[in-house]
Amino acid sequence: MTHQVRELSIPGAWEFTPTRFHDERGVFAETYRSSAFEKVAGRPFELCQINSSMSAAGVLRGIHYTENPPGQAKYVTCVRGALLDVVVDLRPGSPTYGQWDSVLLDDVHRRSVYLAEGMGHAILSLEDDSTVLYLCSREYDPALEREIDALDPDLAIAWPTRGRDGRPLELRRSAKDAAAPGWRDR
Repeated sequence: MTHQVRELSIPGAWEFTPTRFHDERGVFAETYRSSAFEKVAGRPFELCQINSSMSAAGVLRGIHYTENPPGQAKYVTCVRGALLDVVVDLRPGSPTYGQWDSVLLDDVHRRSVYLAEGMGHAILSLEDDSTVLYLCSREYDPALEREIDALDPDLAIAWPTRGRDGRPLELRRSAKDAAAPGWRDR
């Protein structure tokens, strides 16, 4: 099995697009292979926890991150629907500190995104019932969880205003995400 791999504009973040095999039964795609990942990342991905979430169109989750160190790396895949996945570089001293990049994850192309420790993460659901899986390198620890306001103008993330079907999106966030500090206040 092969993947097309593209490093995002933020070093330490990659997009993986698997080869898809279609026949009369449907589609098969290999979402993750450790040897292919290690070749790109130069290290293994230690899987400690798997999370999933399902979101209605317009649900914006994040920007979430884990205090670094220890940090938490993630390998994210959309198994149903479509969403915009945004990675924000929060590593002081990084040449791309404070910058973001995004990838469209959906159930058509089956792309995945890897983000290393020290990066923030957000997703915007582009259709109802969009479902995402997060493979995590550390178990969740609420004492280390942090967030940044995903709508902070200092980050200037270009969030889509229309869903996959072309209808306008009405953004919905949790109270916690809506109250998150801005980029400069974190």
